[in-house]
Amino acid sequence: MIYKLEDTQIVPASLEKTWDFFSEPLNLKEITPPGFGFEVQGTPDKKIYAGQLIEYRVRPLLGIPLRWLTEITQVRELEYFCDEQRIGPYKIWHHEHFFEKAMAGTRMRDLVTYVLPLGLPGRIALPLVRAKLRAVFDYRRQAVLRIFGS
Repeated sequence: MIYKLEDTQIVPASLEKTWDFFSEPLNLKEITPPGFGFEVQGTPDKKIYAGQLIEYRVRPLLGIPLRWLTEITQVRELEYFCDEQRIGPYKIWHHEHFFEKAMAGTRMRDLVTYVLPLGLPGRIALPLVRAKLRAVFDYRRQAVLRIFGS
């Protein structure tokens, strides 16, 4: 089964400032819940580009470390970028990030399309996975407001 998660947030900052923050891989740690044990491995380039590989370590469940390798597959400056999992906990992970000017700053919209591994056991775990993903986006919402000062 293919699952989707969509989230939209108004960031109280200019499109340029919002883009600069979200297109820098090292900033992802600042908007990820501490309980996930999220760490960027190595020193990725400061700004994303199509073809860039970024490796992370995450501990989403019971503190067990997992390797997560994503590739930035598309970038349209100040508008859009997409990352896809190459190695990690999902069978498929495709995350689209959209940015556009809004009255109160920048409208940021995320669309995550994912497939869980392990067949039936993966489907049984779906409620837990959905809750964890929602918690990540809820945390991010608060972190963004704290970072951008509103």
